[in-house]
Amino acid sequence: MADQGPGSGVPGGGVRGSVAPGRGPAATASDRHWLRQAIELSRRCPPSPSAFCVGAVIVAADGSTLATGFSREHDPHNHAEEGALATVDPGDPRLPGATLYSSLEPCRFRASRPRPCAELIIAAGVRRVVIGWLEPPVFAQGGGAKLLRSSGVTVVEVPELADEARAVNAAVLGG
Repeated sequence: MADQGPGSGVPGGGVRGSVAPGRGPAATASDRHWLRQAIELSRRCPPSPSAFCVGAVIVAADGSTLATGFSREHDPHNHAEEGALATVDPGDPRLPGATLYSSLEPCRFRASRPRPCAELIIAAGVRRVVIGWLEPPVFAQGGGAKLLRSSGVTVVEVPELADEARAVNAAVLGG
């Protein structure tokens, strides 16, 4: 049986109208719950001096977990979003109504694979992404959120969880 999150069962808690200035739609209690799950997954990443530790959870509109992933889970080059998306049938009709929660902004540029995570999310048809923090230009230029938004994907930043997501990556951030 799939995991069930708090609230109405709708990722984002069913609240779509409120907007956080400069950050897109406001996060709901359900968003914070699932993003905390993604942050917990990021703690399971094998350490790397040259990559972030990221966790991702894909949640269907009914509140069930479609997939999870974390960086380097099955391959030293896998990103969390890439791993989670790889475990969902690409034709799954629940993907367009699902929300992908990622502890870090999905990458827009990538050296180790032909397609960055933001492009994989767009191709999968996921229309909503919730992130903990924007990718700092440590290993690659960020910009995944901008690409997602320009492709019609709703991106919600949850700044109150950014410090928690960054703390998992203190070693690669020099702290």
